[in-house]
Amino acid sequence: MKAKSTYLSTIALWMMAGCMPVHGAEIQTYAGPQSVESNPAKVAVFDVAAIDTLDALGVTIDGVPNRLYLERLQEKYAKAEVVGTLFEPDLEALNALAPDLIVVGGRSSGKQTETSRVAPSIDMTIWGEDLIGQVRQRILDYGRIFDLNHKAQALVSEFDHKIETAKNALEGKGTALVLMTNGPKISVYGPGSRFGWIHSVLGLPAADPNIDASNHGDAVSFEYVAETDPDWLIVVDRAAAVGSNEQNAKATLDNVLIRETRAWKTGRIVYLPSASVYIAAGGAQATIEVIDSLIDGFSKTQ
Repeated sequence: MKAKSTYLSTIALWMMAGCMPVHGAEIQTYAGPQSVESNPAKVAVFDVAAIDTLDALGVTIDGVPNRLYLERLQEKYAKAEVVGTLFEPDLEALNALAPDLIVVGGRSSGKQTETSRVAPSIDMTIWGEDLIGQVRQRILDYGRIFDLNHKAQALVSEFDHKIETAKNALEGKGTALVLMTNGPKISVYGPGSRFGWIHSVLGLPAADPNIDASNHGDAVSFEYVAETDPDWLIVVDRAAAVGSNEQNAKATLDNVLIRETRAWKTGRIVYLPSASVYIAAGGAQATIEVIDSLIDGFSKTQ
């Protein structure tokens, strides 16, 4: 009788366990708060920034886009299943992979409706001036999803230390103009833009605080740069970031107008790691690489 009672109790516990909700992590996504099942066994990720942060936390990524642009990521995930491009998920490839979670974001933002037909999906796009705050949030949220809270906290601490080091390195060094080259063309980015955190978080004064905050920058002439005459030029080479054969940033800026600026004459030009700042913007490791390049550039020239 006792054995039968124990057996029935065990069955009851199993039934209760089957009816209990699956443990989920509450996170912030581009679409707002969302609950995600913890510890997904198989993951497909379409956003390079997300791949970069998950890689920093030691998460295994099973499905990736066909091109990752950052050499260290391209090499590491060379054997992962290709499940589309940065812009377009391949639903057939996703079905074959059968992931437990799909992460979209950035250039694949808006594809969550499609990928949700295959598996639970989240949009982890990072946008706008508060990139630094969102980097922290994404690190902590991925820590919640994969039960890696201690690793996430440690990574945030490292990240915050880099921010403070950069603030000290940039303090009192004058004004700066963030400039992107795209072959022979140039555009500038000011406070409120995608690169605005360089000014708002690191405390580096903008040479022109009235630049349009457009996500694609404000197209300008070389005359504008010469007239603005910043103490520093911080340069993003888009052609290098995307692997274009167009002329590089150094060739574009080597002209009579730019050579007359204070930044050129004093060697105060910082070339940011292109793919890290342009393709993987908001990835934990990529953003640390960008911050390190600023620390290094501003520390060399007094």
